[in-house]
Amino acid sequence: MTGPIVVINPNSNQAVTDGLRDALATFSLQGGPAIECLTLKEGPFGIESQRDSDSVILPLAALMQSRPDAGAFVIACYSDPGIDTCRSVVPQPVFGIQESGVLTAMARADRFGVIALADGSIPRHRRYMARMQVLDRLACEIALNMSVDESARGQGTFARLVEVGTSLKAHGAGAVILGCAGMARHRAALEAELGVPVIDPTQAAVTMALGALLAASV
Repeated sequence: MTGPIVVINPNSNQAVTDGLRDALATFSLQGGPAIECLTLKEGPFGIESQRDSDSVILPLAALMQSRPDAGAFVIACYSDPGIDTCRSVVPQPVFGIQESGVLTAMARADRFGVIALADGSIPRHRRYMARMQVLDRLACEIALNMSVDESARGQGTFARLVEVGTSLKAHGAGAVILGCAGMARHRAALEAELGVPVIDPTQAAVTMALGALLAASV
């Protein structure tokens, strides 16, 4: 049997990891790889800046190197911090949730929108999408302007998600990506409210990891 899919939350907020675990609870397949969610204890409480994102690269790579038993890794931060470094130091496939979420959204709609955590996150996301050469498929990206912790368990988070998601639809988005792993617990309810596909990028990345490992076992 192949090793587990190790999903790493690069911030140190356990509430975010708990939300990821809940969002992935139905993804374990009988006879398939286990899904293990970890918190990077060395990480900041929330990854909310380029400095925060850069600060987790080396400890994230070290954690992956310490898990030779893993079948695949998922970096559960929408900035995909350290994805190139991690891919260079471990033999297992490494999936970033922004890359996976965008690819999934483009498979569901012609144009997609992104709910960012904060205005400062948007330039970082756009640089990554430029690298992917997909900016022409982006309808719009709008920020919640709240912290990672608030996005995971803030009282007014869902109402703000509905407000921003509705604006993205008005800009032509046929699918909406949750641009922070902390938003995972709101996916199903938001999709029901908006009436368009809402992509939890961590679920998207784990789906790709499952596909890769199951294909390799055939």
